[in-house]
Amino acid sequence: MNQTGLTPKVEPPTDGLSLDDAALADWTRCGVPHLLGQYRPVHDEIDATDLLVEGELPEGLTGSYLRNGPNPLLAPHGPYHLFDGDAMLHGVTLGHSGASYRNRWVRSAGMMAEAEAGRPLFGGLAGFRPPPDDVMAKVGMMKNTANTNIVSHAGRMLALMEASPPTQVDPDTLATLGVFDYDGALAGAMTAHPKVDPATGNMHFFGYGPFPPYLRYHVVSAHGDLLTSVEIDLPQAVMMHDFAITDKHALFFDLPAVFDVNALMEGKPFTRWEPDLGARIGVLALDGSAQVRWSDIDPCYVFHFLNASEDAAGNIDVVGCRSSSLPVSFGDQPAADVSPTLHRWHIDAAGTVTTTQLDDRPGDFPRINDALTGRTNRFGYVGWLRDVVQGDATFGGVTAWDLERNESVTWECAPAEVCGEPSFAADPEGTAENDGWLVTLTTDLARDHSYLDVIDARDVAAGPVARVKMPRRVPFGFHGNWFAAD
Repeated sequence: MNQTGLTPKVEPPTDGLSLDDAALADWTRCGVPHLLGQYRPVHDEIDATDLLVEGELPEGLTGSYLRNGPNPLLAPHGPYHLFDGDAMLHGVTLGHSGASYRNRWVRSAGMMAEAEAGRPLFGGLAGFRPPPDDVMAKVGMMKNTANTNIVSHAGRMLALMEASPPTQVDPDTLATLGVFDYDGALAGAMTAHPKVDPATGNMHFFGYGPFPPYLRYHVVSAHGDLLTSVEIDLPQAVMMHDFAITDKHALFFDLPAVFDVNALMEGKPFTRWEPDLGARIGVLALDGSAQVRWSDIDPCYVFHFLNASEDAAGNIDVVGCRSSSLPVSFGDQPAADVSPTLHRWHIDAAGTVTTTQLDDRPGDFPRINDALTGRTNRFGYVGWLRDVVQGDATFGGVTAWDLERNESVTWECAPAEVCGEPSFAADPEGTAENDGWLVTLTTDLARDHSYLDVIDARDVAAGPVARVKMPRRVPFGFHGNWFAAD
């Protein structure tokens, strides 16, 4: 590849967070597995311009890619789970003047209380403990880490984690603006995976929790007003990470990953896999009216769905990455040795469900061209899992699916590299569904540096058409999105 760009200019922001020598010394003594290798945190915030580009960035790819993920400010003094870390946003902006980078912690009230104290104050999912009374009075029992996804809707950029309300951030500076609850109208939490209906611009999402009501469904207008909130009756509290919509319905998977609040308060694993309770899919009118129609399925777990669609006769197809049981652990017990694979659930008009496995290769983090959310889509993109060992996943490439032809191709990054979720960036001059690019952060673990890889969505097997070299290694994270310049 040819290379363009100057020597990167790197500067710390005037209001940036960084660790002093004593705090950095804590990290040298920290041997927690989910804080090593691809997960190893970075310890400061920087701005960088004039990034080196290998290859040629597409002319139409102007905007910013933002990705969220866990990056603890302070080294934990007890058990640590990957889902616990303070949120850090990593942003790469591409334009005619070149490429730039910026990273910022999401300054949650809990994290800032810990920064002031100089020590961790909260327990996590692998060993819960309440904070000191004075901190609990100001912050609550847990941190709203906001570490899972970053979305934009109705002029607001929101950092999300599924156990709390969203946190609003400034889209230009990535500065934290504070918790946002739709002027007090939002009760409870918000999923990290809301869906925007491309026809109406409405955002659909749910929130779940360990206390009744266990599930709420919400609709926010294209202008940002909370229109609908509906309580959905579940027999027990379950962990529900994602859902799907069609143009007419919202689809909820009630799966047997069951919460145990008493175990949580005792510092024990709080989520149990109970397949004897069964599993089912709920179908609810998109506006929240009428009753949920439930259909039984075989017990399984799904972290992420690719998409769903519905025909004129009321037949629904949902595609997602299915595991035979819960593939993560929240305590000392290792996770079940299972890997997600792409499946389709077909729900006919009478409510009968047929499940079909589409792929035998493990994969997750499925994405589409979001303009087809809730509609029939031909193309989908799945993070290919090179290894899954006791719930620890290593992504080694991207599989592109032609669902119409039942064909797929895979790009694999180098053996020493790991990559992440492939986010779709539409070509503004394109007309076809797959006119655009996939962007993903890839890290060379041997050389300890990262790239933003740009892959033509029409020729994924060819690999990146451009690689933007980051000014630093970027730790593995969760979800991100491309935000076009307009």
